[in-house]
Amino acid sequence: MNSTDTNTTAGHTNNTASTASSLRVLEYAFTVNPVTDIARARKFYEQILGLKPGSVWEDAQFSWIEYDVGAHTLAITKSVPEWQPGSGPSIALEVEDYDAAIAHLRANAATFIVEPNETPVCRMAVIADPDGNGLIIHKRTAHAH
Repeated sequence: MNSTDTNTTAGHTNNTASTASSLRVLEYAFTVNPVTDIARARKFYEQILGLKPGSVWEDAQFSWIEYDVGAHTLAITKSVPEWQPGSGPSIALEVEDYDAAIAHLRANAATFIVEPNETPVCRMAVIADPDGNGLIIHKRTAHAH
């Protein structure tokens, strides 16, 4: 039986299916961006963004490179033909010095999808990797928790 429970608490509605109770997400595992040219992508992620490769798996038909970013993992892959770059989710990279990061990206001819801007809680810009995957360059402001 697949029943759905609806609870309304403090203006929020939660729909839970009883069959979903066996699925329990524990944590954020990683973010992966599919790429079309692994060498070009590695140059961007390693030389321009300054990330250091951790785990690397490569052969003639498969490439998977992982970068540790704080407590998280960002991976790039060239694997199955069905997994192509697109305009899907983006990861936000928290930087130490926002102005220096933006200047460095401009000096390295990074493509800005969204120009640097400010919100009440952060400063951010969105750049594209060589395959068009979006990466958010982010700095929380003093107002952010």
